[in-house]
Amino acid sequence: MNGTNDFERSGYFLIMQTVTIVGIIASTCTAISLLPQLIKIIKEKQPSDISNWVLIILILGLVCWVIYGVMVKDPIIIAANAVSLIINITLATLNVLYKQK
Repeated sequence: MNGTNDFERSGYFLIMQTVTIVGIIASTCTAISLLPQLIKIIKEKQPSDISNWVLIILILGLVCWVIYGVMVKDPIIIAANAVSLIINITLATLNVLYKQK
């Protein structure tokens, strides 16, 4: 009977490990999704075609995700959304600065 429990636990562990890996990959892709746009703005010193309202709404959502991650104590949610938040705040700031020039 003990062997069955070990087998069931190892199966559960494998599933949870797979879920975690998928979560990390998804979080990483989402977090860096606007990085190419940020690099383009930095290189060209031109504002992007992304609406400031889109960025504001996205930033507010990311703040909520970070707060949620802290509340549920999930480091993957916290890290991915914090990185995305930094990228998007930088993108929004440069967008405003370059539109003023």
